[in-house]
Amino acid sequence: MNQKKTILVTGATGGIGRALCHKLAQSGYSLILTARDEQKLKTLAGELSGIGPGTFKTFSVDMSKDDSVANFENYMGSFGIDLDGAVMMPPQIPPTNECLPESSTWREIFQNSFIGPLNLLKAAISRMNPDPVHGKRAKIVIISGISSAQVLGHYATSNVMRCAWLAEAKTLAFALGDQGIHVNTLSLGGTLTPGYTASLEKRAANAGMDFAQRLAEETSNVPLKKYGKPEEVATAVEGLLSSFSDHMTGLNIMHDGGFTRSY
Repeated sequence: MNQKKTILVTGATGGIGRALCHKLAQSGYSLILTARDEQKLKTLAGELSGIGPGTFKTFSVDMSKDDSVANFENYMGSFGIDLDGAVMMPPQIPPTNECLPESSTWREIFQNSFIGPLNLLKAAISRMNPDPVHGKRAKIVIISGISSAQVLGHYATSNVMRCAWLAEAKTLAFALGDQGIHVNTLSLGGTLTPGYTASLEKRAANAGMDFAQRLAEETSNVPLKKYGKPEEVATAVEGLLSSFSDHMTGLNIMHDGGFTRSY
């Protein structure tokens, strides 16, 4: 049992976020849920109330706006929220082959997917009160993609941004370790979220194939011959939030079915 721990989850209403929140709620965690869409957050909180004993608070946050992040920080302070951990899912960057985008594009990407989320993480860390001497630790998990470990075609800007998160996580692991705050990253390969499944179905139709054929073709270079499921990601994240990671920090764990071929 998690002893009534409270975890912040960003991107809570996404395909992976919902699966993770359901998993954590079932395990007895209380959750602070953030995303942009307030109505989706309320709907999710209602679902979670029916499956777990914890409390589920929601707050709409737009990572692209500094004042929105600041409002969230004030909200946590006003309600005296103490966090035992955080799961950060920085906003995804759309695929692109443009490796030299305009400066304005870079500024927008860094604000939305790095600066805003990092300010929110800073606010979350300020609400953590670990006590490692007495076995109380705080766990941060940053969910990224495999372009954090290797360059992928069609993901030019993402290749840069995800590496930035990897470097920041490693830096934070060194800086916060003696306080009992752990920072690890989980880099995902193909994951069958509802959105990715719909995209795969469209590619299958365009190629005149059924879904199973297209899936087999796309996963032919994955040793496990499959893509991940959101529920599998949720299980991995829950492990990193638990005592399993009490002697682990600064790690980038590949959740890609063995796709990444490096030591």
